[in-house]
Amino acid sequence: MRIVIVEDNAVLMEGLDLLLTASGFEVAAKASEAAGFLEAVRAHRPDAAVVDVRLPPSFTDEGLQAALAARAALPGLPVLVFSQYVEQVYARELLADGAGGVGYLLKDRVSRVDDFLDAVRRVAAGGTVIDPEAVAQLLARRRDPLERLTGREREVLGLMAEGLGNREIAGRLVVTERAVHKHIGNIFAKLDLGPDDGGHRRVRAVLAYLGS
Repeated sequence: MRIVIVEDNAVLMEGLDLLLTASGFEVAAKASEAAGFLEAVRAHRPDAAVVDVRLPPSFTDEGLQAALAARAALPGLPVLVFSQYVEQVYARELLADGAGGVGYLLKDRVSRVDDFLDAVRRVAAGGTVIDPEAVAQLLARRRDPLERLTGREREVLGLMAEGLGNREIAGRLVVTERAVHKHIGNIFAKLDLGPDDGGHRRVRAVLAYLGS
């Protein structure tokens, strides 16, 4: 069984490589960031992928976004997310696509090597393995919807509330307009403001910020 790993912690990545190899798996490729992972998936067409959530450059949800992109490029690719964090929006999308072959384990809660290896095998076979704590966090209703936002997304939303446009926000934060556009898209998604809200999404996002 051929595995691709994406993990930014070099020590943990090498540990996973040794563990999987010693257990009869073939580690086809390793990557420390999303772009390298996607290239490896396309090149090696693995039987499964082990993915960390927070990867460079922003260390927010690049891993989950890469997992979704990998499953789009290689439909049905089994993915085991192995992370310290539960990222709400993209985790829901990954788990809800109906294709199976998905796992979500929290690093701090995996106490036995055999449990991890069993999860890899079950996910590769098309099953679903989800840590109960991950389920609890995904189902939890947050009182403050802004709790889902990253620090940078809160900054962007705060500047939106000041009436700044995308170009002005980019100048204030010294980032590109494209980056601002992406942050705003993430804000809309995390506040459950769908495309059908049209131009009102920006207003509703600001109202959520002011009412928080």
